[in-house]
Amino acid sequence: MREVQGLLFDLDNTLMDRDQTFRSFSRAFVGEFLSHLSEEQAAQVVEDMIVRDADGYRDKDGFFAELSGVLPWEKALSAAEIREYYDETYIRHGAIMKHAVETLEYCKQRGYPLGLVTNGSRDIQYGKIDLLGLRGYFRTIVISGEVGIWKPAPGIYQLALERLGTPADKTLFIGDHPVNDIEGAARAGMRTIWLKRNHAWDASLKAEPVAAIDELDELQRMI
Repeated sequence: MREVQGLLFDLDNTLMDRDQTFRSFSRAFVGEFLSHLSEEQAAQVVEDMIVRDADGYRDKDGFFAELSGVLPWEKALSAAEIREYYDETYIRHGAIMKHAVETLEYCKQRGYPLGLVTNGSRDIQYGKIDLLGLRGYFRTIVISGEVGIWKPAPGIYQLALERLGTPADKTLFIGDHPVNDIEGAARAGMRTIWLKRNHAWDASLKAEPVAAIDELDELQRMI
């Protein structure tokens, strides 16, 4: 891929290990608000929260309302109280994806301009980025909650390309979600690399990534 002039990355479960992050948050949440449970019961609640969270692809207000109604409380929290706790503490649990830093260093040393495109709220996403020490790697960071456009809408990729300063057909997008990252970026004219995580490939999608990888360091052998 010698003709590649720039790279755009997704954040959650691409550069940040969201699985580990949400599990850590859930354990802390259960430990603080459901401390009456046995160790086995607490572990079961953590697993239930992870399932209900659906890898973050749920409306947060609906998710928190559901937790308020179904968790085995001694003293129930409202959805608003759960939201407040989440907003205040979630980013503290951020965990870097394996090989993320070495891969970004590799790309930066070779002179590629790098960008980040992520869905989410401005404060939460920047909080994750700064906790993980990633901000300095990127020429541009485009967050849906800040710009008012959400993946997979074409506009968010087009805005990132304009800020990155590279043409779509010379820019590579790396992400884990088949629709939000691979299909969306492909529709904007980019080639893509699919980092296989929690989402199975949908055979109905028209996009075809140039490669599917299991770990980020595989990218280093491609560019």
